[in-house]
Amino acid sequence: MAQFSTRRRVRHPAADMFGLVADVERYPEFVPLCRSMRVLRRTTANGREVVVAEMEVAYKLVRESFTSRVTLDRERLEILVEYLDGPFSRMENRWRFLTVGEGAAAPGGTAACDVEFFIAYEFKSRALGVLMGAVFDAAFRRFAAAFEHRADAVFGKVTPA
Repeated sequence: MAQFSTRRRVRHPAADMFGLVADVERYPEFVPLCRSMRVLRRTTANGREVVVAEMEVAYKLVRESFTSRVTLDRERLEILVEYLDGPFSRMENRWRFLTVGEGAAAPGGTAACDVEFFIAYEFKSRALGVLMGAVFDAAFRRFAAAFEHRADAVFGKVTPA
C-alpha cells in the first residue's frame, strides 16, 4: 500500500488552515488532479461536522470518481477522510493543525502552525494502480504545498521580518 506523510510549518494560524482544508467545495480551484467536488450530505455527529463528498480526479484521458466521509473536528483541529466508494480498495487521509508555541506567534509576530498530512491508499485494479500510481503519488506529495499556496493566496503571503 502506498503512503505518504509530511509535516510543514506554515505562517498562518491553525484555525485558518483547518478552515481552508475543511472547505472541500473549493478543491477544484487548487488541488492537484481534482476536477470536481460534490457534497452529497452534511451532518453533525458527536459535535463534529461530517461531510460525504464525491471527488472526480483526472489525468490526461483517465477520469475516476470516489466518495469519502470527511469528519471535521474543529475543537481538536483534525480532519479525517475515510474512503467509501470508488477505484481504491483502501484510502485514508488525515490532517492535523498544531499551533506553534505559546500565543501562536512566529518570527515577525505572525501566527503559525504545523500542518501534518498523511495519506495511505491502494487501488482495487492492479492495472489502474500501475497506470495512475506514480501520478497519484506525485500529486499527493504536492497536496500539503497546494494548501499552503492556497492559504497565501486567501490570507496573504507572510514574509519573515
